[in-house]
Amino acid sequence: MTEEVQVNASGLPRDHLEAGSAENVSAGLSSQTPVVEPAPELAVNPWDIVLCTSGTLISCENAVVVLIIIHNPGLRAPMFLLIGSLALADLLAGLGLVVNFVFAYLLQSEATKLVTVGLIVASFSASICSLLAITVDRYLSLYYALTYNSERTVTVTYVMLGLLWGTSIGLGMLPVLGWNCLQDEATCSVVRPLTKNHAAVLSVSFLFTFAFMLQLYVQICKIVLHHAHQIALQRHFLATSHYVTTRKGVSTLALILGTFAACWMPFTLYSLIADHTYPPTYTYATLLPATYNSIINPVIYAFRNHEIQKALCLVCCGCVPPSLVQRASAPSDV
Repeated sequence: MTEEVQVNASGLPRDHLEAGSAENVSAGLSSQTPVVEPAPELAVNPWDIVLCTSGTLISCENAVVVLIIIHNPGLRAPMFLLIGSLALADLLAGLGLVVNFVFAYLLQSEATKLVTVGLIVASFSASICSLLAITVDRYLSLYYALTYNSERTVTVTYVMLGLLWGTSIGLGMLPVLGWNCLQDEATCSVVRPLTKNHAAVLSVSFLFTFAFMLQLYVQICKIVLHHAHQIALQRHFLATSHYVTTRKGVSTLALILGTFAACWMPFTLYSLIADHTYPPTYTYATLLPATYNSIINPVIYAFRNHEIQKALCLVCCGCVPPSLVQRASAPSDV
């Protein structure tokens, strides 16, 4: 009885108690050998940390742009309204990434997942639509240069803002309203709980948006080249000066469109061909560059604008550098 109690205290199964004494002794000795447990998995996914950090940077950067436009009465032109819409959308996208990280590790539930993913979808959709609206506004400002600063332009701007935010909010509400894959995991896309069809709609919409922006920027480039040539003839510029000016304008357009495509195209194409069975690493690796677009947007569309630069200088140091006061708009400032 004593031996059975001692062996049973070692935690071995019942069939070992029925074996011979030699086997019991060896089992008892082996039970005293320390067991090496496997290393625990990381509590936090490093990719989630990177996305959360990116979201924090996006929020801070775009919050500066939003506050400058709100508190400066001189920044109420249609162009600044659209830049403010872009900054607000990117700000919400950054907050969505941070909130998604917090809820994923502190408040795990299907409801919070639907809400945070819906917020991210709506915010990034509004960001892309705002980029399209800015492109349309730039085209109109060049093509209808004489009548651009009319009340009609302001009305068109508010209509575009209403349409883009209404569409974006609708796309973000779809998972919350039931178009999700929580009840059928086989229909999940690379981003749970979005369905494969939902992700396909978003991807195809992006491709159409990119194609439309490309066409508009081609037309803008033609107008800029024509304007620069006319200015060169009127002011008797040398051919070299004309070439430098037009090259700067084309380079600016290429930078804007190239950055947009480089950030969003990988995730868009991956969402079309992949589903939930693909490794999550591929999803993170393609989604992260898309978030970088919201970091770059304020640099391209806001901080390069000399009116916003003057407002920022007034906030930071209370003065405006002479270089900003004397600066005039050039044909390449598109």
